[in-house]
Amino acid sequence: MSNDIKTEDRILKTEYSDVMQKSYIDYAMSVIIARALPDVRDGLKPVQRRILYDMQELGLRPDRPFRKSARIVGDTMGKYHPHGDSSIYGALVVMSQDFKEGIPLVDGHGNFGNIEGDGAAAMRYTEARLQKITQDGILADLDKDVVDFVPNFDETEKEPSVLPARFPNILVNGSEGIAVGMATSIPPHNFTEVIEATKACIKDPGITTDELMKYIKGPDFPTGGIVINKDELPEIYRTGQGKIKLRGKVEVENAKGGKTNLIITEIPYTMIGANIAKFLQDVAALAENKTTTDIVDISNQSSKEGIRIVIELRKDTDVDNFINMLYKKTGLENTFGVNMLAICEGKPETMSLGAIVKANVDFQFELATRKYTTLLKKERDKKEIQEGLIKACNVIDLIIEILRGSRDRAMAKACLVDGVTDGINFKNKESKIMASMLKFSERQADAILELRLYKLIGLEIDALKKEYEETTKNIFTYEDILDRRDSMAQVLINDLDKLKKEFGRERRTVIDNAAEAVFEKKKIEEMDIYFLMDRFGYCRTIDEGTFERNKDAAIAENKFILKCKNTGKICVFTDAGNLHTIKALDLPFGKFRDKGTPIDNVSNYDSKIEDAIYVASQSELNLYRLIFVTKQSMMKVVSGGEFDVTRKMVAATKLADDDKLVSVQILTDLQSIVLKTRDGYFLRFSIDEIPEKGKTAIGVRGMKLSGTDYVEGVYYLNGYEDYVMTDDIGSVTLNNLKNGKRDSKGTKIKR
Repeated sequence: MSNDIKTEDRILKTEYSDVMQKSYIDYAMSVIIARALPDVRDGLKPVQRRILYDMQELGLRPDRPFRKSARIVGDTMGKYHPHGDSSIYGALVVMSQDFKEGIPLVDGHGNFGNIEGDGAAAMRYTEARLQKITQDGILADLDKDVVDFVPNFDETEKEPSVLPARFPNILVNGSEGIAVGMATSIPPHNFTEVIEATKACIKDPGITTDELMKYIKGPDFPTGGIVINKDELPEIYRTGQGKIKLRGKVEVENAKGGKTNLIITEIPYTMIGANIAKFLQDVAALAENKTTTDIVDISNQSSKEGIRIVIELRKDTDVDNFINMLYKKTGLENTFGVNMLAICEGKPETMSLGAIVKANVDFQFELATRKYTTLLKKERDKKEIQEGLIKACNVIDLIIEILRGSRDRAMAKACLVDGVTDGINFKNKESKIMASMLKFSERQADAILELRLYKLIGLEIDALKKEYEETTKNIFTYEDILDRRDSMAQVLINDLDKLKKEFGRERRTVIDNAAEAVFEKKKIEEMDIYFLMDRFGYCRTIDEGTFERNKDAAIAENKFILKCKNTGKICVFTDAGNLHTIKALDLPFGKFRDKGTPIDNVSNYDSKIEDAIYVASQSELNLYRLIFVTKQSMMKVVSGGEFDVTRKMVAATKLADDDKLVSVQILTDLQSIVLKTRDGYFLRFSIDEIPEKGKTAIGVRGMKLSGTDYVEGVYYLNGYEDYVMTDDIGSVTLNNLKNGKRDSKGTKIKR
């Protein structure tokens, strides 16, 4: 029969776009609901919830020994969370870190990482168990049917859909997560303040966000620090979105010799991890690039006791201005982006502070209702049994007679429940009549049949009556809690007070308003200096007086010497056709015999592939034109203003393949130019014959070259001074050369 079915009947045709859309939506919702975002009720993502529940099931309570993290991760992955072990262990590690969590939910034993970004040890080395706050405030009452349990991924286990958190954990510990098309970023808050705000909401369900902020002043980061935009917080908490501005805490300490030390004792929450090392690098860079000259040394003296970063300053430092510079130029001042997105009633929602607290309070009432409904049922069942036992004790002789006269348990139970006396041997008719009048319930009958003889002792009977009174009292209490909102509210408030008393702590983060940091860069006194560069590419600057005293030695030892301003830029042209600009302030300034620094270290100059051929100051270039001559005799004149650039390196001219720049020269009162080739040809012609071009042009030919000949020398004549060129062959007075025309071959001179 199956062979008769056509192939087309087994193919479902659909639009590709429809399949993609449905698949993407399914994937997105899976990430949003089941992985990345916390539930507003317990403040936990699914992986966190599953880890804590698994630890509860493993018996890892605060008073029990630690267990290997690998066991926790493996058990969680196998039973509840079918994803990678690294993601599970990562979540476990974060829940144990007191520098990330407002109140850690896991008690870690071993290397669980540190505030400076060092990772945790492998899970086979570390151990963990639950914190007491987790046991008492997150997992308590799970056995009282307070939350729904759902099947796990393979339907072999049951897991809670939410944990019965007794306080707004989403505010206390905050949350960060990136889903598909949305992300959450909720800062941690002070436990005591959150408890007080929750109590206020229980007392007044209509309380507003602004009123709640009388209790919750703002975020309370575990790293401390200072929130400096207090006035913007109400709007952030009303909308659930905004930016919180954070600063580290800086203390000023007097050091020896009249110097000052800045001690950073608290950092912004955003600096946790690798950003601490980046902060140290940024401060060092401020000194290296001459943004400030006030730094003597910087050291990170942080330890387990806390953050301590020491910056040693010079004696005459303007401390306030320097601190403002740190706020402006480094991560010591940063912003924390707030987006209070959470899963509420099964869907993602950006929530205000008031909405989060109210959602938690509603959850507390739901938990309390289910808890006390369960307890009331247990107490009523207990009361029923206790009433039966007390009644049985009053007619114990009759019950013993029934038990002795019955053939089996079923016959005795039928008599106790329904008064059936058939088949039971009684001593007299009165006993049989009284037995037929017994009307115990099923539970009472079972309790009587299982009653031990020692329970008939007088003191045991008295204890039973006291238990009955206690049970009756509990039933009255539970009924009152369930029937009256005020009674339930008071119970919740009492529970919150107990948690606050045991786990509350002082606020760490200061909430304040502060003016924007204004950093005034020190004005550098402008002065004339000399730039020196030797044949090995080492550069330095010296003052004018030092140069004059060592002028002869400076000329003999250096390839380039340039007079310029200390506030200016130095332009270095290379044979590769590049222009490198260097700030004079970036070069070491000091004594004549100082070695200096390689030019490669202060620019993009690469000494392996290019050689410097000309040096000028930026201000000088802006006043004049420049002439360029290449090895293949290409030449042009360029306006110096084209080289007033902000980049450290630009192409100064365009070169043909295998060509190099031979000469660059500023044109002042020069009249003619002489080109000399390797084969001994000389050509003199007027500079006016060279056209002005842009820096990106290749130029025009200055001299016809034959074979492998190339230009190896360029000389400039001013018309009133003799210029004698001397080399190994002999000397030539260039002024005596006959004027020719550009783009001619020139004359070969025998010497």
